[in-house]
Amino acid sequence: MSDCKAKILLLEDDASLGLLLSEELELDGYSVSRVGTVQEACRMLNAETPDLVVSDLRLPDGGGLELLKTAQTEGHSLPFIIITAFGTVDQAVEALKAGADDFLTKPLSTDHLRLKIRRLLTQADLTRQLQQFLAHTDTEESLGLIGEHASMVKLRSEIRQIARSEAAVLICGESGTGKELVARAIHRASERSSGSFVAVNCAGIPGELMESEFFGHEAGAFTGARQARKGLFSEAHGGTLLLDEIGEMPLALQAKLLRVLQEGMVKPVGSDQEEPVDVRILAATHVDLLKAVREGSFREDLYYRLETLSLRIPALRERGDDVDLLAMHFLREAARRHQRGFLKLSEVSSRTLMDYPFPGNVRELSSAIERAVTFCDGDTIQPDHLPERIRKRQGGATTPKTVHSPNTTIAQWPTLEKLQQDYVREVMQAVNGNKRRAAQILGINRRTLYRWLAAGEYGAETINEDTSSISANTKEPRGEV
Repeated sequence: MSDCKAKILLLEDDASLGLLLSEELELDGYSVSRVGTVQEACRMLNAETPDLVVSDLRLPDGGGLELLKTAQTEGHSLPFIIITAFGTVDQAVEALKAGADDFLTKPLSTDHLRLKIRRLLTQADLTRQLQQFLAHTDTEESLGLIGEHASMVKLRSEIRQIARSEAAVLICGESGTGKELVARAIHRASERSSGSFVAVNCAGIPGELMESEFFGHEAGAFTGARQARKGLFSEAHGGTLLLDEIGEMPLALQAKLLRVLQEGMVKPVGSDQEEPVDVRILAATHVDLLKAVREGSFREDLYYRLETLSLRIPALRERGDDVDLLAMHFLREAARRHQRGFLKLSEVSSRTLMDYPFPGNVRELSSAIERAVTFCDGDTIQPDHLPERIRKRQGGATTPKTVHSPNTTIAQWPTLEKLQQDYVREVMQAVNGNKRRAAQILGINRRTLYRWLAAGEYGAETINEDTSSISANTKEPRGEV
């Protein structure tokens, strides 16, 4: 759902404020239905469910909380913002406990309200997408991989194509991106899905035991080998074998793996006889194997045998809003494990997660959500419940940074917002306060310029509708209604 199609139900008995808010939201592309009583609002809810509700707390025939409870009773799950001129901490707590998503007090900053609406609609849209994914997590369409980013859509398409082949596959990606999940998706989508899927971490097996682990051994083949044992290749016969962290495999074993790929035969340790195996090999790594080839720690012929079919899993920081989708998925799963009721992310927590680069990728996000659920006593995950390293990153993102330049002294980089404010100020001064001319130069309509000037951030203190002059001496509240 895009913002321009979103339907907003506005419940406000102050006619002038209701009209102003309606016009502001319609300028943003929303479809606004404005009513002045709870009864009218309930009628609107029954006629057509909106995408979001903005409601005053006190109304002639009741209050915003009554509308919220009515919506919940009738099964409407939608973002709900309460506004009031008589806000107290107790009222805010009551509204949030009742299920409101936000509680704003008058005088109301229209820019702040618009930002809240945009964020809540985005989060609601992500929740719907997540529910759609969860509805068919195990189906061929999703392959069990959550994500709407273009890179994930492309990855799922490549998996479906690769699954039709019997060739070996090299899966590349940073630690924590989900390489084993992708390997399992390939297996499930292939003709081998009824066979075994066996995963082994090459970095977790001592070098002297690797050959025995992979190919098996005969009784008495070495000290301690009291009886014959099948290897991982035999266990995966008819199915798929994932060799995770293949870059850690010794060179001698790499040569034997290459022979298995070429001949389809394995020789158990201590045996003179080779045994046929029918196994599809998937290999995964987070290191640059081509660099390892140049350094002599990985066989070139094996690399090119594996690289014929290769997949790259994108890092989480490259996946945009997928962070929100995955966070909500992990939150749902953690709440179920901890036998908790419905849990949600606060807007600030969501933004904090989106601002963090996640060097540990999806695994780190999952761990962060698990910690948050453990420390959260209420029904909403707040930033304080997240790991400190994530909170610090978010806080630091808003702190002005200094840079060292070889040609200048230490300087502070301005934000884009600051540059825009300075530019608007210069244009207004250049045209002697003529707002019509300034709007033409800036390429915006006069209503937008009036709204900017009313915010008090562009050097304009009073807007005079009848003249083009600006008074810089009269101070008024800015951006409030």
